[in-house]
Amino acid sequence: MSLLAAVQPAKGASVHDLIIGGLVGGALTFLVLWVCQAHRAGRIRWLGRLAAFSERVSGLPRWCALPSAIVGGSLTIAVFGFYWDVAKHIDTGRDPGPFGTAAHYPILVGLSGIALGGVVAVVLGSPRQLPTSVRITQDWHAPLGGVLVLLCGIFALAGFPLDDVWHRLFGQDVTLWGPTHVLMVGGASLATLGMWVLLVEGRRAKIAEAGGTPPHEPWFLRMRTIAAGGAFLLGLSSLQGEFDYGVPQYQLVFHPILLMLAAGIGLTAARIRIGRGGALYSVGFWLVVRGLLALVIAGPLGRSTPHFPLYIAEALCVELVAATMGTERPLRFAAVSGALIGTVGLAAEWAWSHVWMPLPWPSTLLPEAAILGFAAAVSGALLGGLIGRALTSRADSPPVSHWVGIAAGATAVFCIAFPMPMTSSPLTAQITVRPAGPGHVQETVRLADPRRAHDAQWFTATAWQGGSLVVDRLKHVGAGVWRTTQPIPVGGKWKSLVRLENGRALMAAAVSMPADAAIPAPGVPLRSGPHAFVKDKRLLQREAVGGSDTLKIPAYLLLLVIVCVWLAAMTWGLRRLEGSARPPARGRPPRTPKVAVPA
Repeated sequence: MSLLAAVQPAKGASVHDLIIGGLVGGALTFLVLWVCQAHRAGRIRWLGRLAAFSERVSGLPRWCALPSAIVGGSLTIAVFGFYWDVAKHIDTGRDPGPFGTAAHYPILVGLSGIALGGVVAVVLGSPRQLPTSVRITQDWHAPLGGVLVLLCGIFALAGFPLDDVWHRLFGQDVTLWGPTHVLMVGGASLATLGMWVLLVEGRRAKIAEAGGTPPHEPWFLRMRTIAAGGAFLLGLSSLQGEFDYGVPQYQLVFHPILLMLAAGIGLTAARIRIGRGGALYSVGFWLVVRGLLALVIAGPLGRSTPHFPLYIAEALCVELVAATMGTERPLRFAAVSGALIGTVGLAAEWAWSHVWMPLPWPSTLLPEAAILGFAAAVSGALLGGLIGRALTSRADSPPVSHWVGIAAGATAVFCIAFPMPMTSSPLTAQITVRPAGPGHVQETVRLADPRRAHDAQWFTATAWQGGSLVVDRLKHVGAGVWRTTQPIPVGGKWKSLVRLENGRALMAAAVSMPADAAIPAPGVPLRSGPHAFVKDKRLLQREAVGGSDTLKIPAYLLLLVIVCVWLAAMTWGLRRLEGSARPPARGRPPRTPKVAVPA
């Protein structure tokens, strides 16, 4: 730690950190490449023996058993680090450097492990006769799932150094939806689907070895399949993180939209792939993992509690549809499941938000949340149906028009893009502060235009980055007057705000904020009097300074290109997995395309 900068930087890491990180990263990359080359050349045997041991334990082929174990363990480490890191930044603000925060280490280890799992799968190679294998050279083929995991892992791992570049250009952005953060989170999330594809390939290979008769599936292997479904749901839900803690930086309507998309995609795919009880098993895995994370982060680690949706009603809807009409026609099953998820499931999560979520969903979200939530659930379920169909494809399954996937994907994108634009308009308030104990105050807010709060999705007193998080929903006590319901911490490192979200208008007024010489930014002294509301982002992302909007456009375009590559690769992989279950057209032997796979 002596190499860290004396003052917490507001932009990139110190030169010492960059040198150490570059040397360690370069050495580990060289070591991995050397092991890969040595194994392929036959100079080392231990990797093969380790893969053989994993095969004996799991009952899966060696090229599937060891990589899937590495990826599964790495995803567990990464998701722990992810929620810990989000809570840490919410509670204490920016970090002193990429290696100065303990929460960064499990993220780095987890992302590296995901990439390593993909590398091991490609290096071990799959049999040439495996229908889904991807040809690297004439005598070297890799499992499809391994290639997909490797692609996701490389992009996710690249997000770590690119995050420092972003900080140098634009300052630190304490938002989950920053481009480099999405790169890391999205790569890890999609790797869960790549791992699921790899497990399906391994299972099919064992069936082929048994002469086409499915061998007995041991409980250990079935648990891996269930865990893959739960992990997929975890990945799909990761971008809800800011809503889980109560400090979203976008409209509240995104919460039901993202939740319905995750439920539609994840639970529909899980029920088709796993079979009876698959949706409930996945939700059970979800609840255990998220419950343990909440206990550990809020308990021994002493950070803010990450809340989470239940998904139970949505899973019951999916199981009910499967029990009444079956899953033999996946798209029909998915459409009906999506309709129930978007109505019954949405209503259940709406009620749950008033039980435990830090920002309950108010009636002012209607009708937008109901319409977009329903569309997200149906489109997500159709995408989940296509994914589940590919993971369980049979030789007699009729083809599905690619326009179904395109229409469902376009609808999902629209549901996310429509609420994205944000605005602000002039608003002032008379904020009166009264002592409420050492370092705490009670706040009374009198708005110049009370109508702005009556239709608000949230109107809160928020204090964060002083050691913990306080989100207090203001109580209406009179004509145009709102008051806090608990003491609000001020002073020290606390950043105390009054936040108002009224549809597309996200605004905040600073009540008390410390001076920050590293940005630099002046302090906001605690006082009673008139306060002007400004764009919420100016206060929540106080450190995001420097650079120009012109420079940000290429960064977001690059992220868009990477997302398109991800989606194209996953679509190609799922179609290849599905097509491998059907006999080739007459006169056209199956082809194994040659692709370049980075090591």
